[in-house]
Amino acid sequence: MRVKVKFFALYREIVGLRETQADLPAGSTALDVWESFAREHSQLAPSLAHTRFAVNGQYVEPRTPLKEGDEVVFIPPVSGGEDCEITSDPIDVNAVVESIRHDEDGGVVTFVGVVRNQNRGKQVLYLEYEAYPKMAMGEMRAIGEEIARRWGLHHLRIVHRVGRIEIGEASVVIAVAAPHRGVAFEACHFAIDRLKETVPVWKKEVYAGGEVWLANRN
Repeated sequence: MRVKVKFFALYREIVGLRETQADLPAGSTALDVWESFAREHSQLAPSLAHTRFAVNGQYVEPRTPLKEGDEVVFIPPVSGGEDCEITSDPIDVNAVVESIRHDEDGGVVTFVGVVRNQNRGKQVLYLEYEAYPKMAMGEMRAIGEEIARRWGLHHLRIVHRVGRIEIGEASVVIAVAAPHRGVAFEACHFAIDRLKETVPVWKKEVYAGGEVWLANRN
């Protein structure tokens, strides 16, 4: 049985190929394909736990059986490392950009959400953000996976800050790198909109005369 195998980002660099074919016994699985390349390229092995498998453009379980002519893709962790972060520390925007910038990319689009000094006619003194970290991380990674599926981009990072954040400080930074600017803008726009919809983060606005918890939608 022969299948097509494609590699992206870090995995492409490790294997040295964008695309190849693999000959396997009938009944082999997507995991069998991975293991066959991991035996030849030991640098792949440690990434198995963080890798998603796709067959013919759809995410599948690693032990999904293959058939003749299938296209197998291994989806690396976005950015080749820790693609999402919840932090109580100030966000270094330049560091976020540099963490996903590669020479193969012609552009990096960055969204920086900044605490403003007024909202709904009230003067804001500062914000406090709270997150459900485990679920928030999962939802942010899902955004990265959707961007990889829809736009084929794998150089992306999302960092959201929690705790007290002063006026003018960044509460969230999203950076997307791509060979061309159009898809980078589209993916970054999608990322912040989806983050506001699905990631469990809440903010409290503190005013001179009171405070209120709000959904993280604005």
